[in-house]
Amino acid sequence: MRYIPNTPDDRREMLREIGVSSFEELLGSIPTPLRLNRQLTIPDGQSEWQVRRDLTQMAEKNLNATGHACFMGAGSYDHYVPAAVNAIASRSEFVTAYTPYQPEVAQGTLQVIFEFQSMICELYGMPVANASLYDCGTALSEAVSMARAHTKRTRIVWSEAVHPSYRRVAQTNNLALGTSFDIAHCPNGQQTMDSISMLLGDDVAALVLQYPNFYGLVDDLSQLVERAHSHGSLVIFITDPLAMGLYTSPGQLGADIVVGEGQSLGNYMSYGGPYLGLFAASNELTRLVPGRIVGITKDVDGRRGFVLTLQTREQHIRRDKATSNICTNQGLIAARATFYLSLLGPQGLKAVGEACCRRTQYLIEKLRSIPGFSIAHEGHHFREFLLRVPGDARHFYKYMADNGILAGVPLTKFGINDERGILVALTETRTKVEIDSYVSLASEYASGGSK
Repeated sequence: MRYIPNTPDDRREMLREIGVSSFEELLGSIPTPLRLNRQLTIPDGQSEWQVRRDLTQMAEKNLNATGHACFMGAGSYDHYVPAAVNAIASRSEFVTAYTPYQPEVAQGTLQVIFEFQSMICELYGMPVANASLYDCGTALSEAVSMARAHTKRTRIVWSEAVHPSYRRVAQTNNLALGTSFDIAHCPNGQQTMDSISMLLGDDVAALVLQYPNFYGLVDDLSQLVERAHSHGSLVIFITDPLAMGLYTSPGQLGADIVVGEGQSLGNYMSYGGPYLGLFAASNELTRLVPGRIVGITKDVDGRRGFVLTLQTREQHIRRDKATSNICTNQGLIAARATFYLSLLGPQGLKAVGEACCRRTQYLIEKLRSIPGFSIAHEGHHFREFLLRVPGDARHFYKYMADNGILAGVPLTKFGINDERGILVALTETRTKVEIDSYVSLASEYASGGSK
């Protein structure tokens, strides 16, 4: 709908209707010192090309992954998005679609969601997936609530190798419900029996593990899963879907609930959103799954049809009986993920993962030889690693950014007391030239080039 400003006559009529004689009288409840006593300083109108030029100049002040080589990650990654994803997703049937309350007129939308659910089930090795949630943080929050509801316990155990931002969201949403959280320290960056098992017990609702973890390490979690289950606790995995082309699925490792961030599946970094919360669970937990699920049924004539099923959402039942009060999903972003996975296929997904691994290992080996730089953790890294630099990582980041490289995410951004630490990520879009430039600039920085 176009915006049509109101005329002076329109304003007089509206003021008369509400019983005031002027706009100033309408503001009578606002103290005079707080009112703006002058006209707004707004420039004259401009043509479309002038507005576009000015906005472009303003946008150029931002650091972005187009003008810089982006080695930033920590949950948001600069993966390539095939043009076909944008072409398909821009169709009006997907862009303008609303909640498919009427299945008879929304079979296309419902089928796309069903295909999305099926792909997430296949990636995660789980039998049930929902139609998506807002992002990984809210998906983890829902998983914690679900574990509490199933076990009737209130204690959650997770490691510091779980993304700090995801932990904060889950804590914020669950603390008021009486949930307590215990964090296991991981001195070597790995989630191990030694670092976590001592916190497990018969009062733990769920053990939360990240796979690959926040530091990019791919841990062997099978023993931890067995130990948690021996106490009757659920195990929640936070799993990068793009890594599933290479590694054993959470379902095969015994996970009860799996959540993840789907931004890397055909979606852009976009300054932090909109993103895509992935959520999958075991059959036993199906009726506690939050959000919506699309299922297959048959109509009265025996024809296959897609419908919303198990609709235990606030809009459909009493709020206190709902599995979740998040009553929406990321339909368009989930559709983009579906198109991306369809275009890549299993071999394409594996190829992207392998490209990330190769580039990551190449940079790790190069940086090891630079005095003052060190790789914080030993082990197998999927797509990112923690680098310790000489001095403050924020200074290193600025030096690199001034030279065209976004070097990573300083750990201090997450409130972690590690001024030298910077989390470095490499996707399939990083070239050898860019990686070698990173190494060259790091060498200059180490030899005093930043001074």
